[in-house]
Amino acid sequence: MNAKHRFEIFKRLSIAIPNPTTELKHNSTFELLIAVILSAQATDKSVNIATERLFAVANTPESILALGLHGLEEYIRTIGLYHSKAKNVLATCQMLISHHQSQVPNTRKALEALPGVGRKTANVILNTAFGEPTIAVDTHLFRLGNRIKLATGKTVLEVEMKYLKTIPAEFIKDAHHLLILHGRYICTARRPKCAECCIEDICEYTAKEYAN
Repeated sequence: MNAKHRFEIFKRLSIAIPNPTTELKHNSTFELLIAVILSAQATDKSVNIATERLFAVANTPESILALGLHGLEEYIRTIGLYHSKAKNVLATCQMLISHHQSQVPNTRKALEALPGVGRKTANVILNTAFGEPTIAVDTHLFRLGNRIKLATGKTVLEVEMKYLKTIPAEFIKDAHHLLILHGRYICTARRPKCAECCIEDICEYTAKEYAN
């Protein structure tokens, strides 16, 4: 895919999705961090239901830590892997208090040192909370990268690096959310809604389907 083609794709996506942002509900960087940790292998919808109750009573490292393991689990047990996630959240809260004055750090190294925070979660925080031009490759971005040929690769890191290398500079800050939302609602895994797609006429996947 050439640069002109790629620019047109992101231009159209940015018009179709004028306010690209996370669908995880949050009112602070800390709330976003907790929501992203909880969202691993879970839907944003299920996380939002749980965090709406949780954040109403505890939305700081100190207040969540005060809940204890059993108390925190009562709020998040509807989320998959809630037991291990609760342990990670509590350990992260403790580290934020002891190492970062209860603030979420804004560097990859410090973020990835937090329990339950891997490269993808760190990228989400760096991009969404701090405006860094990063790409968090989840299942949607991995699928779109290979399906549309925006960033092909066999591993998440390979796809991430290709995205960062090839996404037009004008769109790099919003690209993560543009692609997630496009993949979540239009270019879905099993039955992509090509008839509703704003890039249908220039999509390499669609062209291949028509050829077959």
